[in-house]
Amino acid sequence: MLIFRRDTWQEIFGSIKKNKVRTLITVIGVLWGIFIYIVLSGTAKGLDNGFEERFEDVAINSMFAWSQQTSVPYAGFKTGRKIQLKLDDVKTLRSRVPEIQYIAPRIVKGVFGGVPGSVARGQRSGTYNIYGDYPVLSQIATQKIYDKGRFIDQTDIEEDRKVCIIGERTQTELFTKDEDPIGQFIQIDKVFFKVIGVKKFEEGGGFGDDGDINIPFTTFRKLYNTGNDVGWLAIAAYDDADVVAVEKKVKRELKKIHQIAPEDERAIGSFNLGELFNRISGFAKGLTFLSLVVGVATIIAGVIGIGNILLISVKERTKELGVRRALGATPSEVRGQIILESVFLTMISGVIGIVLGAMVLKLIDKATQNTDIPYTNPTVPIPYVIGALFIMVVLGTLIGLIPAQRAVSIKPIDALREE
Repeated sequence: MLIFRRDTWQEIFGSIKKNKVRTLITVIGVLWGIFIYIVLSGTAKGLDNGFEERFEDVAINSMFAWSQQTSVPYAGFKTGRKIQLKLDDVKTLRSRVPEIQYIAPRIVKGVFGGVPGSVARGQRSGTYNIYGDYPVLSQIATQKIYDKGRFIDQTDIEEDRKVCIIGERTQTELFTKDEDPIGQFIQIDKVFFKVIGVKKFEEGGGFGDDGDINIPFTTFRKLYNTGNDVGWLAIAAYDDADVVAVEKKVKRELKKIHQIAPEDERAIGSFNLGELFNRISGFAKGLTFLSLVVGVATIIAGVIGIGNILLISVKERTKELGVRRALGATPSEVRGQIILESVFLTMISGVIGIVLGAMVLKLIDKATQNTDIPYTNPTVPIPYVIGALFIMVVLGTLIGLIPAQRAVSIKPIDALREE
């Protein structure tokens, strides 16, 4: 076969040496295209992975709602009325918004400008945020508890148990290094609580602090006399639900429950994590598509440059080609020689572009480690890389047909007369 002949490759490399500068410039044009594709699509994947990793413990279709102050007078109430969410709101929302899969009322002492709880154990003490929670919270935001421990369960709620889950920092500050906190007691605002778990904290892995303490919601309201008050609602919609529409429904129903003007946009605050996920995902997909368009366009431009170089090469090798034809070279052999040279240059450009792109992605990945930038494992799927190389081979073959046909069309007698 032509591809396995030694003289074939000698001619290819000989042609490249004769046009070093032009070949180098054209090769750069082709490799730049696939380089852009690899870097942009890999960056998009890295951002997507980083964001998913940063919030992997929180349900994708989740949102949070809380009460604020009214900004519009309504139903006899003045502007500036403070709204207070209640436990009954949970039942009402469940019945009126069927897209809700999980809903967890939460309350806290020590966040949003409040005074933290005073916690002590023996001679050690400190102030920490105290959260009142229901077990359903673990369905919305995964609670990573160390071995031998557990999160709040339904029995804790029903029996108003004085149990708590402490954070890693709380354990470090209240217990000695070799001491197992499980089963031990601490005082929260002078009331003894039994430690039933230690929660693993991951920097940037969601919400909260490494010193937070969780206790049953029912115990919290007795300890701090909060009645049926709720600080905010954590809500997770079903996977097939439109989380943006769910957010609108939740806010609309809360406005009805608390007699808030429908047009009042300040009274009920919210944060839609699902919408943010969708935006990041859409941005990543858009960046991938952009990389494909820009990359392919640049590759095509570079491949056309290769075709131009080969046309010039054929012109310069007219006499050589004439001699080959006169010595018995068939049109298919001449055509194959030119096409093989085109494919070779295209493939070399592609491989170099892929390698450089992978190196740049690796550097970016290292530079963003241990930072707040949500960027992790920027990769391009192997099928996409193979597909890009395949497209380059096809384009190289097609563009090589033009100079190849030009070479075949040269008559041996005319080529031998060429000066």
